[in-house]
Formats: sequence, structure tokens, C-alpha cells
Amino acid sequence: MVTAVYVMVAVSFILLALYLVPLQKENAFSRYPNLFPMAVAGILFCLLLFVGSTISTNFRIWLHRRTLTTGETALLNTFINRLRFCYSLDDFTALISEQLEKIGDCSVLYIDRETNYVLYNSPSRLTSSPETTNALRMNFTADWAEGLFFLGDGMGIVSSQKRARGFFISSARQHLFVFCRYTRLFDSEIYRLLNEEFRRFQTRRRIISGLSEISELSKEWEQLAAAQQAFLPQKMPDVKGVRLAAYFRPLINVSGDYYTVLPIDEDKTLIMLGDVSGKGLAAALVMGLVMNTVKIMEDKEDLPGMLVAVDAAIKSMRLQDKYTVVFIGIIDTAQMNIRYINASMSDPIIITRSPAGHRIKPLTSNCSLVGILPLDDITVAEQRLFSGDVIMMASDGVSEVMDDNGVELGTTELFDTTIKRAAAKEPQEFIDDVVSLIFDYNGNKKLRDDVTMLVAKIQG
Repeated sequence: MVTAVYVMVAVSFILLALYLVPLQKENAFSRYPNLFPMAVAGILFCLLLFVGSTISTNFRIWLHRRTLTTGETALLNTFINRLRFCYSLDDFTALISEQLEKIGDCSVLYIDRETNYVLYNSPSRLTSSPETTNALRMNFTADWAEGLFFLGDGMGIVSSQKRARGFFISSARQHLFVFCRYTRLFDSEIYRLLNEEFRRFQTRRRIISGLSEISELSKEWEQLAAAQQAFLPQKMPDVKGVRLAAYFRPLINVSGDYYTVLPIDEDKTLIMLGDVSGKGLAAALVMGLVMNTVKIMEDKEDLPGMLVAVDAAIKSMRLQDKYTVVFIGIIDTAQMNIRYINASMSDPIIITRSPAGHRIKPLTSNCSLVGILPLDDITVAEQRLFSGDVIMMASDGVSEVMDDNGVELGTTELFDTTIKRAAAKEPQEFIDDVVSLIFDYNGNKKLRDDVTMLVAKIQG
């Protein structure tokens, strides 16, 4: 759009010059020698203007990102990024403890003003003091306007960030107070982002909390979960040259994870695993839509066409912020290769044998998210397969399982070693080893995400 504007300006400049200079029988440039330099100068001016604007825009973007990821502001930026994956009060308070208290040396007080119940308070003298909670209750009532406000020394509102000793967010009759001695040093833009993400967290928490209650009390919800399970393969099909196994464990009764295996002909088999954004009913609806769209496609070898159809189906539902990441591929045991599209899935890999032992080859992403962004030209990647290769697809509920220190399983040498050792086994044994590792690594605590895996082993 910007380029078109500059081109129009350049053309207009030339046409105006031609219009203002009367033409005779002779060539205009020979009769008026200044005309050609004027036209060239106009074009160069527009080009320089375009280049300067592009450089300025890119610099502003770079400077903005650098500001949010460096210095004191990086503390809140990291907090916001991790808040996007909080779904419960336990998740949120654990994040406060790890990020704001331990790293940022902040004190936090989280109050439900509807009931005046303290949802969380830091173990500090300030936030544990009855005087503090009483003062805040008097100053900020349940009907206080929504938004983010700066706090001064007397726990009242101050208009200037430079004088602030903390801030608080008022949303849905809940107040989040953060006391931080260097509030003035945060970039002002970070507060807007924090306010927005805190509101999203409240919405997610309410939805999941409601769905959890329904799932425990409602027979209809159990029927929905059973209907969703029916979309998934009830047993692995017999495929020539490929042995298959899968694992599916939803966080709650319904899930946004999905997978399927669809034989195309004697040599070709379509495999797919994906994860819908969010949790609960909306994610389950999108999951069912994706599975149905893929199953009814006539040409199952047309991977780009299949992804375009899924993208259009999700967008037609008009569900806010709903999209899917998905890996979809065709195993060809005659050609001994896999053709695939990885739409932003982080974990698909091939574990292959080598003289030095098993090694891991990632099936890297080559497509954007599906269902929320415009799809660019979709390319199909290809990877050679060998006898004994293991193709592992997994939702991020596998790699993002954390130990007590907050280290994700997928980043550890333990994870790599386990799957390399398990690659010599049958697919179901491979999955059993990984599942056992997940629960051991998590300390047998409640998982925080759906866990789904699909494993295919190429036979000799």
C-alpha cells in the first residue's frame, strides 16, 4: 500500500511536469532540457522517501521490541508472556511467586472485591498487614472503574508514573495490586499490554472453571466428551510397512488436541496431529470441525488444499482467537519418504539410526497458524525415510511439562536420551516410555495441558 502511494506520487510528478511544459513538434526533452532532470529528480525523491520511511518504521519496531525485552521492563514482559499460558488461580499465583516476587522483588495483593476475599498475598510485611488491606479497601471500592492505575506512597492514586511506588489493575470487580519500588522505570507501553493480558486471563479462568464444574456435574458434558472421542481413531489401522500407536489424555473431559491416521492406498498413509488454541468447549468444536474437514476431503494427497479447507472452515465459525497448529503428512513406503506441512507445530521429529547411534531430525515448521492469519503460499516439504525410522508427533503438553525448578522436559538431555533409546522398541512401547517419563518428570502432579502423541515406525 505504501509503495503504491509513492509510485502514484512519482507518476503524478512526471505527468504534472509534462502538462506544465507545452509540447511542440520537437521532442520535449530536447526542446526543454530541464524536463528530464526534473522527472529523474522526482522519481529519486520518491524512492528516497520510501526507503527512509521503511528504515524509520523498521527501526521503531526494533526499538520497541528492544525496550520491552531489556532492562527492568523485561520483568513484566516475561510475566505477560507466561501469563498467556495461565488457566487457573494456581497457575497465576505460581507465576507471581516465580516472576514478580523471586525475580522482581515485588509484593502482590490480589483481592476479589465482590466478596472482599483475598485471593493471594505475598509473604511480605506490606501485603500481609491488615492496615494495608483496610486502606486499599477504603480507597478502592468494588465499583471502582476498570483499568490500570498508579499508586503513590500513601496507597492513593497518582497521575505520574515517575511518582509511582506501585500499580493496580481493576477488572471484573477484582483488584490486583503490585508494589514495586522501581515502577517508574518500566516502559509505559508495558502497562497497557499487562492490563489486556490480565483481562484475558480472567476470561480464561472463568470459562475453564465453569467447564470444570459442568464436567463434574453434567451427564451432557460426558456425552460431549464421548462424542469427541469418536472423532479419534478407535484403533490404529493396519498399514503396510508402518506400525502405529497413539496416546490421548485431555486436561479436562474435552480437548483441543486431535490426531488421525487415514490410509490412502497400499503405499501411502496420511497422518495428522494438531492442537487448537485454548481449552474447553470452543476448542473441542474447532477440533471436531478440523477432523471432519480432513475426512471428507476427496483428494487426500493435496496437502495444501486440505490446509486451505481447514483454514476456511475455522474462520467461518467466527470464534475469537481460535486457531490450530497442525502437522499433516503422507508416508509413502514405496518411495520411502514423507511429504508434509508443519503449520507451527514445535515437536514433530524423525528418530533415525546412524553409525554413532540414533539421532533426531526435526520436521521444522513451514506454514503459519491455521484459522486466524492469511495463509501465504503453502509449500510441501519432503524428508527421506529409512527402515527403522520413528516419526513422533506430539502436542506441546509433552515437551512443556515442567519439573519443580520450572525446566521444560523438551529442553532436557533426559528427553532426547529417552526417545533415542525407545526408538528401537515398538511404537506402543515407545509411547509407554515417554508417558512414564512425563509423569516422573512432573513429580506425579496434576498436568497443566492435554497430552497427545502419535508415533509411526517404518518397517524394514
